[in-house]
Amino acid sequence: MRSENVFQAASRIPNRYTLCHALAQATRQLHVASTRTQDTTNKVLVDIGSGSYGMVVKPQILQPPPIELDVLTI
Repeated sequence: MRSENVFQAASRIPNRYTLCHALAQATRQLHVASTRTQDTTNKVLVDIGSGSYGMVVKPQILQPPPIELDVLTI
């Protein structure tokens, strides 16, 4: 069932938003017009749950350098 596939995939990608985003992107890329979208989605969920795709890692957020303020005296 799809719910079992979702729980298995969620063990690989614990963030729900990230899981949904990865699932949507992979489904769009792998979908073939002659098949049902549901079947493609289920296959992607099984692939994510089995570890066929790499782990999703959040990118490191870089802090911008501090802005130097010049003080003008009049």
